[in-house]
Amino acid sequence: MKNLWKDKDAKKAIKQYADVSEDVALRVYTSRLIGAEPALVLHGGGNTSVKSHIKNRMGKAVEVLYVKGSGWDLDTLEPPGLPGVKLDTLRQLRSLPSLSDEAMVNDQRTNLLDASSPNPSVETLLHAFLPHKFVDHSHADAILVIANQPNAKKICKEIYGDELGVVPYIMPGFDLAKAAAEAYEKNPQVKGLVLINHGLFTFGDTAKESYDAHIKAVTQAETFIKNQPRQPLTPDKEPASDDYREILKAIAPVLRGLYRERSGTSWLVHHRESGPAREFASSKECKKWSQIGTATPDHVIRTKQKPLLLNPKHLDNPERLRSELAAALDKYDDAYHKYFVTNQAKKGVDLKELDPLPRVVLVAGLGLVTIGKTVKETNIAADLYEHTIEIIQSAFDIGSYKPLGDADLFDMEYWSLEQAKLGKAQPPLLQGQVVYITGAASGIGRATAQLFAQQGANIYLVDLNGEALESAGTTLQKESKAGVTWRSVDLTDEEAVAASFDHAVQTYGGVDILISNAGNALQGRIGDVDSATLRGSFDLNFFAHQTVAAQAVHIFMKQKTGGCLLFNASKAAFNPGKDFGPYALPKAAVVALAKQYALDYGKEGIRSNAVNADRIRTGMFTDDFIAERSKARGLEPEEYFRQNLLGREVLDTDVAEAFLHLALSEKTTGSVFTVDGGNIAASPR
Repeated sequence: MKNLWKDKDAKKAIKQYADVSEDVALRVYTSRLIGAEPALVLHGGGNTSVKSHIKNRMGKAVEVLYVKGSGWDLDTLEPPGLPGVKLDTLRQLRSLPSLSDEAMVNDQRTNLLDASSPNPSVETLLHAFLPHKFVDHSHADAILVIANQPNAKKICKEIYGDELGVVPYIMPGFDLAKAAAEAYEKNPQVKGLVLINHGLFTFGDTAKESYDAHIKAVTQAETFIKNQPRQPLTPDKEPASDDYREILKAIAPVLRGLYRERSGTSWLVHHRESGPAREFASSKECKKWSQIGTATPDHVIRTKQKPLLLNPKHLDNPERLRSELAAALDKYDDAYHKYFVTNQAKKGVDLKELDPLPRVVLVAGLGLVTIGKTVKETNIAADLYEHTIEIIQSAFDIGSYKPLGDADLFDMEYWSLEQAKLGKAQPPLLQGQVVYITGAASGIGRATAQLFAQQGANIYLVDLNGEALESAGTTLQKESKAGVTWRSVDLTDEEAVAASFDHAVQTYGGVDILISNAGNALQGRIGDVDSATLRGSFDLNFFAHQTVAAQAVHIFMKQKTGGCLLFNASKAAFNPGKDFGPYALPKAAVVALAKQYALDYGKEGIRSNAVNADRIRTGMFTDDFIAERSKARGLEPEEYFRQNLLGREVLDTDVAEAFLHLALSEKTTGSVFTVDGGNIAASPR
């Protein structure tokens, strides 16, 4: 592993963080070096600390432990992510015969320098009980390959001699902190400690010394592993399709539907494009190796203790496929319930069973699939398990793979301090839902995308204008915590539309809400309009709506969780303007289309509604267009937008609010929702 320390960068960090001590600045610098390497830590894994001094309000010197706080990742660590704790009090705790987790957390919090700081790491006492100034901890892949060997202690001796000590597995907290300190004191010459089934600690008097020791230890493990020949995987039976995209397209919506059916909440399906993962998932070895356990215990809250294995056979028959996948989930559910009941009884505890749904699915012919309530959750699980696959294979290359058993994983999975990492905040209104929006680069479409993203929805943006779409997408991506994806599509091209829905399934697993918004206002006296112009208007202003709706409904029917179609109609559908027929006629057809979908698919729980808006400033309203329409009504251009019963201009955000209202109106279908400031002539009758 490459050592990334650079003196000039270390000096730059000291200058950058001049408002804190040099100790903290260097602690941030090397923490980020560790966090930047996925083979060392992933998604909140690992922790670091530095011991320093400050003067309190009375001018008295106080020794302080700055340690990584909860909620911070090493790769983005800043000084506020290193809460300071009074070190003397922490060290005194070592004299206690025992200390509960609750008391440990309380003692750490009550000794913070700043009461508003995040909770210090659950391994704070381990950092405190070691005497070194700088301490680094990671879950390095290469170390886990060694630490999960049945004879890990012997292999460590072979690799490191007396440079590193070895600590048997103990759950993080007070007992592990004492054991680690004792292991160091048995041989004070060691530069670090390998924690069996857990990870690596190194330490030193300087940031560089501790970091160098860390990289050296990991590199030695990597070298040892590379010297072992890679054992080839044995391909299992042929999957139902040799096109992994077809497998994903078939199973993803079904899985989303089954998960929602069983939990009452919406989920996302993520496929990790990885040749090694596909090879592993399609191998005979996978059936046994993947079911042994997690590479390090804290992965269990993200991945469960084992993945679900699938080799679906009925890809071309949605009903049989659903039964096949449901049976596999039932089997997994039963096994998880048995795991819970057995371990709860053994430990004599009274706990509430967590949901039994697998977060990682290994699919023959497809590879690694993860399922979560947010894009972030699915990516975390995929990152962790992608590394786990390599760890497992490397472990068997050098010997065997013996991670923690179910009893220890149960302790970790149901540990309150570990579950706290997941957060318990109220989820956004549309968390886990996927919204496909056309005409999304500007105007009503863009405003609608922003509003739905604010409510936690994952957005799939479509527009013909690729440049404007990318601008809208990147802006929304920066603003949103949910997923944002986009694709430039000509909605009059049915194959391109179908490909975009396939891409939405590949990205999120399916679609829940369609907002069919794209359109273009063509004018002309109806008797003088040529057929090509009129057909062109119908292609975009009617048939494109039908094309996207049909694609969405096809996915809805696989998911079997209902679905929502929302069409952007127009007041012209009810109150056509003079010389505006080429636009009004297809828009009237869109209203009929919305009602037809409501009629044909209501029994499947699919709702279909339209928004009837008027005079919204969008790209269709060019200066020439506004001048022409205003003149036809004897109005000034600015008056044109306020010519309604309320005398108020209607904005694109008002239409977005109407779309959101209809999306949330679970008992409304076949409706036309008017947003025009009041126009009796255009009121639906």
